[in-house]
Amino acid sequence: MGQLLRTPLYEKHLKQNAKIVDFAGFEMPIQYTSILQEHEAVRSKVGMFDVSHMGEILVRGPQSLSYLEAVCTNNVSTLNVGQVRYSFLCYENGTVVDDILIYRFEEDVYCLVVNASNIEKDYAWLKSHLIQGVELENVSDKTAEIAVQGPLAEATLQAMTSVDLSQIGFFQFVWGDVLGCHTLISRTGYTGEDGFELYTDNDSILVLWDGLLDKGVAPIGLGARDTLRFEASLPLYGHEISDTITPLEAGFKRFVDLSKSFIGKASLEQPRTRKLVGIEVHDRGIARATYPVLDESQKEIGVVTTGYMLGDKTLALALVPATTSIGNSVLVAMRDKRLKGTIISTKFKDKNYKK
Repeated sequence: MGQLLRTPLYEKHLKQNAKIVDFAGFEMPIQYTSILQEHEAVRSKVGMFDVSHMGEILVRGPQSLSYLEAVCTNNVSTLNVGQVRYSFLCYENGTVVDDILIYRFEEDVYCLVVNASNIEKDYAWLKSHLIQGVELENVSDKTAEIAVQGPLAEATLQAMTSVDLSQIGFFQFVWGDVLGCHTLISRTGYTGEDGFELYTDNDSILVLWDGLLDKGVAPIGLGARDTLRFEASLPLYGHEISDTITPLEAGFKRFVDLSKSFIGKASLEQPRTRKLVGIEVHDRGIARATYPVLDESQKEIGVVTTGYMLGDKTLALALVPATTSIGNSVLVAMRDKRLKGTIISTKFKDKNYKK
């Protein structure tokens, strides 16, 4: 195994006494105080995440739109400059290469934001489908990012920039000055709360981090990032979506435009046999990822993708047969125990996005 990578903010995390773990080949903070405290900070006030480990790939050229339409499941042709769109890259069999954000910078210039664990794989896959009139550039190493999330995100960040943040709609972005740093300000995030993602260079990110700390913004680790996205039913690559799971099985039909041609379309047009559901667990014990899901006769019917205790409820997301109905009783096999559970909607919490 090669040496672990570090984001430009690594030393800042150490100063905040963060617990550091290996995540996607990076040394990243899992928590600073406690996952519960950090989760609540984002839900009630505002928190910030170092997400500089994410990847950014530029797509340029006169055939960029045609190329992206062919590799992305979502419609790209209606994406205007200054807008962002969520999409999937799929293999021919319909399973997921990665889930991405598409930023339209200019008429023929786009930026794809990809998962840290998939940067090299995605870049190679995108290159393997390249067409004439398109250039790709992996700019991940020179791009850093902080996510500022929570109900106080706009008010807090507004004190650091002259850009009128109230004019940035959900899944829109502008370029602007934040504490003297040239920054892409994007109204996006991965928590179910309102907030922004700030992209800048590796030196400027240090200025933004310190400025946010000065405003009292709590640093948040990967632990709470996962509980927040889980509570908001947002997928994590390798769990709810992967190279063995399709976007439709995971319940993300709204990001798959079957009226156009793209890689994997034919497979996604076939009837699905599995679907993602929520499970409320009634016994003591947490339904962790990879735990088998059983029917009442103890026949294995599915698998847990993510599970946590949130507040007074123990919840899980799981892949089960498409015929499974809300209200069905199931069991989760936790080693030698069988936890009783009930199938529920994946909508654990209402999202608090800017309308």
